[in-house]
Amino acid sequence: MKAATHSQSIAVEIEAALDMLQAYKASVPAVPITDSFPSLLDQCEAMCQSFTGPEPIRTLHHFACSGGTLIAKCIAALPGVVLLNEIDPLSQIHLPENRRAPKFAPTDLFGALQISRREVNPTVVVDGFREATQTIVGGLASRGQSLVIRDHAHSHFCTQIDPNSRPTLHEILATGRHPVVSLLTVRHPLDSFLSLHANGWLHFSPSTLETYSQRYAEFLDRHADLDLVRYEDFVAAPERTLEKICQIIALPYHASALELFTIIRLSGDSGRKGAQIAERPRREVPMVIDAQRGSRDYKALCVRLGYEP
Repeated sequence: MKAATHSQSIAVEIEAALDMLQAYKASVPAVPITDSFPSLLDQCEAMCQSFTGPEPIRTLHHFACSGGTLIAKCIAALPGVVLLNEIDPLSQIHLPENRRAPKFAPTDLFGALQISRREVNPTVVVDGFREATQTIVGGLASRGQSLVIRDHAHSHFCTQIDPNSRPTLHEILATGRHPVVSLLTVRHPLDSFLSLHANGWLHFSPSTLETYSQRYAEFLDRHADLDLVRYEDFVAAPERTLEKICQIIALPYHASALELFTIIRLSGDSGRKGAQIAERPRREVPMVIDAQRGSRDYKALCVRLGYEP
């Protein structure tokens, strides 16, 4: 008897729900189907026809301590993005000086090539890296995922190695089968230099603001054709700037990335952390650095990037 009563109650609830649905449908004006409104199948076919080539390789370039990790985290939090962090196949940083005592790194194919007891032509590393990246981007694309590579430009432009002695990450990938879509991000050079100084990452000599500005200018020259976004603009208007970034590197924008970025863990996260995207006050400027702000190269760099020296 109780079971029958329960069944009747459920039937009444279902009937009431159906009545509500019918009432809702009656209240919504009908949308006429015309030839100007394509079917879902037609839209899918149009998208397939608009696909004219292989999936692009997306790259992100910036100097260390310039807010790049925050921006990279937000990009990594976008739907379907697979971000490879701080990549430079020709980097000499952290390679063991003693080749007889290499570090355990079983997945580091290109690092192993560079410390081989028999010298390997850098072209082998460059060609192997390009082919591997193209294989990765193609494999990810088949699953609806997008590859973004965050460059480790510090290895190239801010060490004792001559920056002109080797190709950039962008130059390596740009000669491959896949198109390369890239973004350059910058920050006021005084702020990034102060952070480098505080972290002890001045790997070039003389370790002055003038030398840093010269290295920064070389970096900009080698990436002169890339779209540029300023870190200060990003923290001032995260939604609008992230949407602009997505347009530049051809990724679908989703505002949820600005809430989910805190769960992304990346190396190089050396800055002042927090769940809130906001401008941070400038670090205290030591007298020895303040005295260098009259440098001609530093002033020229600030003018080039649109900053007050």
